[in-house]
Amino acid sequence: FREELGENFIITKGLDGCLYVYPISEWKVLEEKLKKLPLTNHNARAFVRFFFSGANEVNLDKHGRVLVPQNLIEYASINKEIISIGVSTRIEIWSKDKWLQYNEASVDMNEIAEKMSELGI
Repeated sequence: FREELGENFIITKGLDGCLYVYPISEWKVLEEKLKKLPLTNHNARAFVRFFFSGANEVNLDKHGRVLVPQNLIEYASINKEIISIGVSTRIEIWSKDKWLQYNEASVDMNEIAEKMSELGI
């Protein structure tokens, strides 16, 4: 992950109670897309507000570690152990407990896969 992220990157609140981590280049692409959302749409404003209000540019220290801001640690309920996963253009950071709960939830992936066809996938 570190090679793809570079020295500086963005950490922000993600959906489902995790954190999203973006390389600066991917963040700029996403930022441009979000800027195009209509200001007159309530849901668009709420999503942009949620997403940008938690965004922090962070960098690696000389030991290759990153300090996650306290507000994001609290948002993601991170206590001790984390799970990090690569998801296409971002990394998700989960508290281990939330990740286990998410995976244990009764989600019918076949049903979700069928609905993905409605999105052209």
